[in-house]
Amino acid sequence: MTEHLRTPPVITIASGVHLPAVGFGTYLISDDEASGAVAAAIDAGYRHVDTAEVYENEAGVGRAINAALGAGLRRDDLFVTTKVFPGNPAAGVAAKTFETTIASLDASLGRLGLDHVDLYLIHAPLTPDERVDQWRALVELREQGKTRAIGVSNFSQVHIEELLAAGLPRPDANQIELHPWSQKQELVDYLRATGISPIAYSSLVPLSTWRAEEGHESAKTSEMQAASEAADSPFASMAAKYGVTEAQVLLRWGVQQGYAVLPKSTNPVRIRQNADLFSFVIDDEDMAAIAGMDRGAGVAWSIGDPTTFA
Repeated sequence: MTEHLRTPPVITIASGVHLPAVGFGTYLISDDEASGAVAAAIDAGYRHVDTAEVYENEAGVGRAINAALGAGLRRDDLFVTTKVFPGNPAAGVAAKTFETTIASLDASLGRLGLDHVDLYLIHAPLTPDERVDQWRALVELREQGKTRAIGVSNFSQVHIEELLAAGLPRPDANQIELHPWSQKQELVDYLRATGISPIAYSSLVPLSTWRAEEGHESAKTSEMQAASEAADSPFASMAAKYGVTEAQVLLRWGVQQGYAVLPKSTNPVRIRQNADLFSFVIDDEDMAAIAGMDRGAGVAWSIGDPTTFA
């Protein structure tokens, strides 16, 4: 039986850099909504907020963060992640260079109203000719003190080994789609062996309500809803067993796997529920059952369909 956890843990991703295991995701939250949603999350106890250049909501996120700081929260109490959009030459969007990657974090800091972030990520491996230069820029930004830790998102082992082969430092983290239907065990094992922390996004894919709200659809939302509704959900029975929601079961699974998770909601009740992951533990029998549910690579993002950035 896993030890019962009542205090949200932190994950050490670099020397002196401790990532809260439950973060608040902001993908598909508009800039206008972001301030209220992030404020509600901070009020509910979240101390890790995740955004990105391409989400176009850094200003709203920043307003909530700075309001909280003005009300007495210390900057060291909050962990802030943002991501550089690397460009997408295949879609006609110029790839970021070393110089424009540096400029992108400066712009993000301006929108956030901060002098540094805690984690800066390359959002996706879309730019094969520029990936190494972008990574050199992140190393430089860390040296400048504009970010405390650096990492990547949606990178495979091949992409990471490309950075290491260039003689550059390893990423501190890789933010990837992880949930019972996409467990990526081989990649996770590689990350851990290399000293890179996996961070899970799209933890709630197995729910029929995943991205069901208008404007929140992904290319595969309807496919996933049909799959979720076609069979009796084992997560519903687990939720009843533990007296929690299905979302809490899925998020708790990620935490028990040792991942940081990034639930997103604009509903204050769900925001609080999604942070309540430490009053119960998924037992060994259910963890073993979930281990057999893997369906493959995932649905939220793929290099063949880079139209969504979770």
